[in-house]
Amino acid sequence: MSPKAVEHAIADRRPIEISPRVHWIGALDPDIRTFDVILKTANGTSYNAYVVRGSEGVAIVDTVKEEFADDFFARLEAVATYDEIRAIVINHLEPDHTGALPELMQRAPQARLYISFQAQLMLKALLKRENLEFTPVDTGDRVDLGDRSLEFLHTPYLHWPDTQCTYLREEEILFSGDVFGCHFCDPRLFNDTCGDFRFSFEYYYAHIMRPFREYVLRALALIEPLPLQVIAPAHGPILRDRPTAYVGRYRELAAPRLKREIFPGEKTLLIFYISSYGNTARMAEAIYAAAQEIEGVRASLYDLTGGETNSFADLLEEADGLVLGSPTINGDAVKPIWDLLSSLTVIDMKGKLGAAFGSFGWSGEAVRMIEDRLRGLKLRVPLQGVRLKLIPTPEEIEECRQFGRSLGEELMGRRANRVIDMSELLSSNS
Repeated sequence: MSPKAVEHAIADRRPIEISPRVHWIGALDPDIRTFDVILKTANGTSYNAYVVRGSEGVAIVDTVKEEFADDFFARLEAVATYDEIRAIVINHLEPDHTGALPELMQRAPQARLYISFQAQLMLKALLKRENLEFTPVDTGDRVDLGDRSLEFLHTPYLHWPDTQCTYLREEEILFSGDVFGCHFCDPRLFNDTCGDFRFSFEYYYAHIMRPFREYVLRALALIEPLPLQVIAPAHGPILRDRPTAYVGRYRELAAPRLKREIFPGEKTLLIFYISSYGNTARMAEAIYAAAQEIEGVRASLYDLTGGETNSFADLLEEADGLVLGSPTINGDAVKPIWDLLSSLTVIDMKGKLGAAFGSFGWSGEAVRMIEDRLRGLKLRVPLQGVRLKLIPTPEEIEECRQFGRSLGEELMGRRANRVIDMSELLSSNS
């Protein structure tokens, strides 16, 4: 079909042919501007669902958001009857993919429901039905439709624990769920005929997949060996032109880059600070210089006065340690520090080294508040942060240098355990 014919078919609620045996039966939502609270959708999104026809029955792969169920059923009925449906595959149980599922199960009661092993408890909570029958599947399991078969790939945390992909081997089509998707609504539907969606593709990866980079790499290990003619995601354009290029782009986005540029065994320590009168800056410079003295530590120093915090995401993702310095103003750390900490929610920081320091005039709460936030983000904070009142003395600068050396030793696994005096512990909490 030509792009214009596809537009007309969608407007008439007709299915769109991907191949003679596979049709798109999803829905378009061009007016949505915010998705899951955190995502902006400049031109809406699509809820992609598919029909696969075999010689011995039909399978449905995913459904749509409940508000668009009428579109879904109209397209489904144009290409299959309910009594033909043998299998319903749900790659991901979020409501935008399962909104029409309860009604579909009523209309096709003979169909078997297939979900991932990790989706079982979630499914029961979603449908609120007793005696619910379904088949949990894992990588290597398959559904036979005669001359077509669906194979499952377990791809958890992309971006929920239950997510999986489904592969139609006979036609080399991957129904990828949220993987390789994006929030981009275009009635021309296919990547080689729709508008430029590169920004949406990258934005979706950064906000949905990036926190689970380790799981992206595991999923790619399953997907990259597959012959691919089409990637059919749950949102955004269907990727029929050079689909492996999108797999390659995920590999580029997920693969650590810094590790290729540092020596084996080196560890990276990022020190960010902001300073009102130069006092926290002097502390930062002393910590930085001393950390550099530890063999194997590659430290970097950044003044947040001169940069947008979002631009540091790539650095933070690959760093081994993060140190934040802030003065205390009105009983709080300053806003750029909180902005930087907020950006960490889309990055896996679990287990990285974290620390804080800062100068203060009156109460000095900022350091403890930063440390609490770092712990909440799953960083480990083994060293008590340094708090200094107003202008640091030479002795206090040396304290900062010792802090920097201790951070470097901790990063390299060389810091000796020490006994903390109870009076020191009590004074730190006062």
